[in-house]
Amino acid sequence: QALLVESGGGLVQAGGSLRLSCAAPESTFSSHTMGWYRQAPGKERQFVSAISWSGGTTDYADSVKGRFTISRDNAKNMVYLQMNSLKPEDTAVYYCVAGADVRVQEWVRVWGEGTLVTVSS
Repeated sequence: QALLVESGGGLVQAGGSLRLSCAAPESTFSSHTMGWYRQAPGKERQFVSAISWSGGTTDYADSVKGRFTISRDNAKNMVYLQMNSLKPEDTAVYYCVAGADVRVQEWVRVWGEGTLVTVSS
């Protein structure tokens, strides 16, 4: 069973930084685009960022451009989300995802269980 395991969430003050990590089995990692979604309390799940298999192509939601950076380490089957200049509105459960094109939620094939990020003002 494909399994994505996130880590790195926590409580941080506004303006601070966190780095999320996601470990994936090789069978999932080696054949999929990887990315991140988030879901804030009372809101729908939304796309945050995606990275191609090679790492050469990345994409971001407008709300996080310039503050978040996605990367992947194919040797370790890991994907990361560096989050800087965090805002209270970034508070959400963050999910690691894998699929053919994770920018489209319907095309996400595998979801992690999520890690909570809380940004205090």
